[in-house]
Amino acid sequence: MGEHDVKANEPKELRAFMQAVLDDLVALERMIERGLVERDVRRIGAEQELFLVDDGWQATPKSEIILGQLEGNYSPELARFNLEANLSPLPLEGRCLSLMEEELQDLIRRARVVAQANDARLLMCGILPTLHLSDLTLDNMVGSPRFHAMNRVMRELRGGDFETLIKGLDELRVTHENVMLEACTTSFQVHFQVGDDEFAKLYNLAQVVTGPVMAAAVNSPVLLQHRLWHETRVALFQQSLDVRNKTQVARGTRQRVHFGDGWVRGSVLELLRQDVSRFRLLLSTNLGEPSTVLLERGEIPKLKALSLHNGTVYRWNRPCYGISEGRPHLRIENRVMPAGPTIPDQIANAAFYFGLMVALGDEHQDITKVMDFDDARGNFFAAARYGLSAQFRWIKGRETTARDLILSNLLPAARDGLKARGLDAGDVNRYLGIFEERVASGRTGSQWALDSLAKMGKRGTADERHRALTSAMYARQTAGLPVHSWTLADLDEISDWRHSFRTVSQIMTRDVFTVHPEDVIDLAASLMDWEHIRYVPVEDDAGHLVGLLSQRALLRVLARRQTGKAEGIAVREVMYPNPITIVPGETTLGAIAKMREHKIGCLPVVDQGRLVGIVTEHDFVEASAKLLEETLRTTHR
Repeated sequence: MGEHDVKANEPKELRAFMQAVLDDLVALERMIERGLVERDVRRIGAEQELFLVDDGWQATPKSEIILGQLEGNYSPELARFNLEANLSPLPLEGRCLSLMEEELQDLIRRARVVAQANDARLLMCGILPTLHLSDLTLDNMVGSPRFHAMNRVMRELRGGDFETLIKGLDELRVTHENVMLEACTTSFQVHFQVGDDEFAKLYNLAQVVTGPVMAAAVNSPVLLQHRLWHETRVALFQQSLDVRNKTQVARGTRQRVHFGDGWVRGSVLELLRQDVSRFRLLLSTNLGEPSTVLLERGEIPKLKALSLHNGTVYRWNRPCYGISEGRPHLRIENRVMPAGPTIPDQIANAAFYFGLMVALGDEHQDITKVMDFDDARGNFFAAARYGLSAQFRWIKGRETTARDLILSNLLPAARDGLKARGLDAGDVNRYLGIFEERVASGRTGSQWALDSLAKMGKRGTADERHRALTSAMYARQTAGLPVHSWTLADLDEISDWRHSFRTVSQIMTRDVFTVHPEDVIDLAASLMDWEHIRYVPVEDDAGHLVGLLSQRALLRVLARRQTGKAEGIAVREVMYPNPITIVPGETTLGAIAKMREHKIGCLPVVDQGRLVGIVTEHDFVEASAKLLEETLRTTHR
């Protein structure tokens, strides 16, 4: 599923590739019928996605440079400010949990050394708090044919830009021209090997336990400086890859990122056939002999076509096929857990998940007889929104909060399940102990971030607060202490304030008061008086910036009114039409130069024709004051 030698083809080539996908399904069915798929073996594995940040805690696009200097199990992700480390599969027994942590610690340590040599740092977090829309351009997409081909095809299928609307403490509405919003999310994906004969039972169980696992693992509450869901990745990932056109949305066509619509009643083929039936091919690749031909010759096929298609359908619990030591096997890939806050926290999340899969699998031969699918799905989305405060409807209709359910029932069950499986008692006690303390304290990664922002209040700029949050996250993460023991972040945890004044997007005012061209001028005058502002942008009905109103223009109106010539005057008669603007990614020095050149006191900030903010002389006052203070302090030393 990591195939990168791909292409977006003409219809004839895609038809040929679909034939290969169907052939792969037949080959898999025959392997299951003949008992060739590995059974009675339980292995686990994981993939760690990471952010790359610079010394100002902003995303830095250096993954291709770093990967070129790294040796080992590393791979690129969608964005050049992400990379991935892949862990070796391990039998679910003995010291597998501590061995997983040791390998992950080593992978990250080696990557950090190379990153630091290239003026970058590695950070584990579900969504980087300092991301800006200006980071999400195609220039920052990795040069893999797979990613660029997917972006083109997905945009064509959708028929235009991607739209994101997420409501939490704040509301975020974004229209974006590419799939790079997906790059805002990173995860710690765990794999659980299952036999073909038990796939339906354990896949359904994975759907049930995903809600409780996520409720305690949440670590992504902030996106583009908006406080949204406790696990905003869920809403963002689902919407950022939504390729449905308006007709498909109207009739409720399933999204490519989805939880599912019902229990699995048959085998893994049931899910794979659904996804082939429902979702169009996005990509193809060069293929060799048909899988059924290889199988009849006694070889185990890689099912390359089916795996490539499966990699473009994003179930939160995704079925996977692979080959290990010459034997084909099936895995359930859980894609829910976010990256971070620390490596021990991540292994604790995995331990809880693996323990529940074992324990509840032993307790319930068929979970579908004691729980409705809609309850499992409802729990999943409630956990994403509210974390440990989520209200669940559990087995046999029991109403409970996520926190109470985990502490009273699920943690003891997970502990018993791991010990019964023969896992090292010290490992079980350590990792589930970390998990239990986090749940008991209520201090998830998301709650820590939200409490930290609340503590900082309105001090500093929004950019400074989010940089301080990221800086504190990195410091505590590298110390290795689990998140429940973290102290809250504070504004003084950023050492260089100048990084918060590098670009227009960092200093601009986003909460902009605007007026319409046909509004009466008295409304604009009242706005300026009430809000103590000197400039008001003018927008038309379509949201396009068409003018700018200044206090100087209002003074002219006042002079006319004294002569009795200004009653009922409209904004359009006074505004400056087609004002000089700037884009969010422009440097602050560029903004200052433009304001000086044109002798103006403000610049509306426009992105793709839409007003996104405004920058005025006042926005530079704080930076000037800090610069003066620093200069005077240095002078008097």
